[in-house]
Amino acid sequence: MITTDSIHTEEIVLGADGLPVGAQPVRKHWQPTPAEVLSWLPKNATPAQQDSAIQAHIRPSEITWSQQPDTLHLPGHTRGHSWRDINLPQYYRESYFTGKPYFNPDLFGGRTGVAGDPVPYSIARDNLITLLLLFCFCIALIAYTKSRRFILRQAKEFFRPPVSENMTTVTETSEELRFQFFLVLQSCLLLGLVYFFYTQLYVADTFLVDQYQVIGILSLTMLGYMLVKTMLYWLVGWVFFDKRNNEFWMKSYLFFLAMEGVCLFPVVMLNAYFKMPVRTTLVCTFLVITLFKLLSLYKSYIIFFRHRGGFLQNFLYFCTLELTPLAVLLGTLATIVNCLKVNF
Repeated sequence: MITTDSIHTEEIVLGADGLPVGAQPVRKHWQPTPAEVLSWLPKNATPAQQDSAIQAHIRPSEITWSQQPDTLHLPGHTRGHSWRDINLPQYYRESYFTGKPYFNPDLFGGRTGVAGDPVPYSIARDNLITLLLLFCFCIALIAYTKSRRFILRQAKEFFRPPVSENMTTVTETSEELRFQFFLVLQSCLLLGLVYFFYTQLYVADTFLVDQYQVIGILSLTMLGYMLVKTMLYWLVGWVFFDKRNNEFWMKSYLFFLAMEGVCLFPVVMLNAYFKMPVRTTLVCTFLVITLFKLLSLYKSYIIFFRHRGGFLQNFLYFCTLELTPLAVLLGTLATIVNCLKVNF
């Protein structure tokens, strides 16, 4: 017989977590998040190590499909078929985007909409032409430093008639000749750029080939024009004049071509990088070319026709070897641009 005196009651003390003090808590299944798993790894863990750690601690849960009836159909129509039904025909299980780039968002699906107007080509945004012009500027400075005495001597004796053997023989070193040839190439490039500016404004700004090829073709045309004109000058001088005066004229003509490029360089730079209007550029180029044409007319007069009083002969000589090749050059450039531009 059990009496109440024999029943001993114990007081149970609960802790802050709701469990009795001293009792072992029951562990529940707990799965960390990917961020927590990555926080356990060192900072220099590779992507492969991170992926392995996530796969080791995180298990994918079972997918439980909803058993609720499909109510996403129009009233009065039967319930749509499930795409998981294997008895459905292929055209039911395929989507409109199946096999198309838009089906996978990770793949590039192309651009939609209407293309806008392309940004016009500009020399200021062209790194290659900019580097080429900077290179021309540096070489021109070096050429001036190396050939300063020769340039000053040419300028000093320009307006003097060749009355003595010493004045007609203007000697240049091989280094000075190389720098003059480089300045002639610079003149061809700058004239090609000026005509390219004119083409963009008055003719067309889209071409069948790349912009570099257009500038290169125009510059090579300028170079061919100068070479042909030099050969004509040499041939006419060899036929009608003596060797001494012809040599003096050829050296002066080479000096004209080199200095023409030096004068055109700031005009092209102002147009390309300081937004000088193209019309102003064309006017400045026309003034520079006109100035050197007049200087060549005067130089040919004091070399070939001063003692003969043949002003008319000098004018015919100038028109034949200066104005006529220039007109042929303009016609050739117009034909080339007409062949290269996009005709709508």
